[in-house]
Amino acid sequence: MTPDPNDTTIEVEDVCALGLVRRVAALLDHDPATLREGDRLPAGWHVALFTGATRQSQLRPDGVADLGFTLPSDPRFPRLMLGGRRVTFAGSITLGSTVRRRSRITAIVPKEGRSGPFLIATVTHQIFGNGAEEPVLVEQQDYILREAASETAAIPPEAVERRRATIQREIVPDETMLFRYCAITFNTHRIHYDHPYAVGTERYPALVVNGGLPILLLMELFRDRAGRNPNHMTSRNLGSLYCGRPMRLCAEPADDLWRLWAEDDLGRPAVEMTIR
Repeated sequence: MTPDPNDTTIEVEDVCALGLVRRVAALLDHDPATLREGDRLPAGWHVALFTGATRQSQLRPDGVADLGFTLPSDPRFPRLMLGGRRVTFAGSITLGSTVRRRSRITAIVPKEGRSGPFLIATVTHQIFGNGAEEPVLVEQQDYILREAASETAAIPPEAVERRRATIQREIVPDETMLFRYCAITFNTHRIHYDHPYAVGTERYPALVVNGGLPILLLMELFRDRAGRNPNHMTSRNLGSLYCGRPMRLCAEPADDLWRLWAEDDLGRPAVEMTIR
């Protein structure tokens, strides 16, 4: 389905501030003091930029703030989650520089799944360096709008056979990690910090790990092992990860294409990613 003709392209500016980027480094357990103005922003860390300053009275009931574009307004689908991302890194962002982002919804597609109908809204972002005419980064994000949670108790998931991984790392995301990621990205979605809401209203078994956090961690795993920044990244969110439960970051390296994924504590893939 084509996007709503009433939707418009939205442009905003931000500053790639050194203090903010150092907070991302701290979250990832890097030494923040190694970063200086004029350095290149590590690929993937742009998630800390262009965070919407939505007035408190204008937050959605689930806490979601203005994302910089207008999502479809349909009372049938009050729940929101990130479905996938595709990012091309065409250039670099300099720490301390002014950056500009151009955003617009490029598709709205109705779908039917096992749990019922839902919508996929795709937004395309272009990020420009200070005064540049060509984007240094192009990103497409798929947002999934779902029906309200059923009051029927969820069936406990079963463990699956884990995929073999040449490279792996286990992390247990706790409340402080979720808080810091939410603070850096100014993410006010209540499922990430409001336990009574996450469990009682949206029927999750625990606080939900931010969809972008395992993606950021997988990109760091790639950068650490490959010794370079990515040129292109594609990711799909397949399921939820939960606070206090181990998640395993996995990678299968190759010369031109890396396959990475994040598994939950039962071995089920929650995020799949490819990096070139």
